[in-house]
Amino acid sequence: MASRKDYVLGTHDEEIERLGLQHRAWRQRALDAWRSAGIGPGHTVLDVGCGPGYASLDLAALVGPSGRVLAIDKSERFLRALDATCRERGVDNITAYSADLDAGEFPKGIADRAWCRWVLAFVKDPRAVLARMAGALAPDGVMVLHEYFDYSTWRAAPRCSELEEFVSAVMASWRDNGGEPDIALWLSRWLEELGFELRSARPIIDVVQPDHLSWTWMASFVKGGRRRLVDLGYLSPSRAESIWQAFVTLQATPGARMITPGVLEIVAARQ
Repeated sequence: MASRKDYVLGTHDEEIERLGLQHRAWRQRALDAWRSAGIGPGHTVLDVGCGPGYASLDLAALVGPSGRVLAIDKSERFLRALDATCRERGVDNITAYSADLDAGEFPKGIADRAWCRWVLAFVKDPRAVLARMAGALAPDGVMVLHEYFDYSTWRAAPRCSELEEFVSAVMASWRDNGGEPDIALWLSRWLEELGFELRSARPIIDVVQPDHLSWTWMASFVKGGRRRLVDLGYLSPSRAESIWQAFVTLQATPGARMITPGVLEIVAARQ
């Protein structure tokens, strides 16, 4: 059994690589959201739950040398990966902070914008984390959030019961570790209670073919995630292999499509 104190998805090399693929699949969506929030040169931006820093690096380019990115994560392994990339690329406007969001840790200071993607779904008190993000923002600050509102929309056409079983096991593992896969359903109310006005809230669901980058992202999650679910005790090794073989068959099926998990994009400004 993997440690319950570890990230439910792990922090190993394969996960760092998968997160890079994930960011590439979602990069344009993120860039569009950041621009709609007015992120630009000179801004200080919080990247909450930055992981290995793929988004942090893009944000650093967006805010330029006069701006700064405050990259926050509890994984020292992820932060070392970010530091190595910054040194390799000569990036000097990212400051990494080691902080356990569940423990109430948060860097002091005032930021212009805050970015958070697929983090609130995993923390044990997401409203408290959201409140700390709000407290770190300037009076005219803006939050940009990407969180799932319906993870179970991740399905296949033609239907694949093994994929649905995998998705259900993933959701159960997150909830058993104190998270909530569909956390976006609570965010609009919490943001209004914290004094924010929603500038925009829009669902993101795509239907993709096997040659699409989003398919590759989801396939990588099934491939690595099934092993993680075995480590956590949610799948037997034989069942995990059966799920993967069913996915490989789906991928080779003429006309196959996958529907992505439902994401809610929220841009909210302090009133």
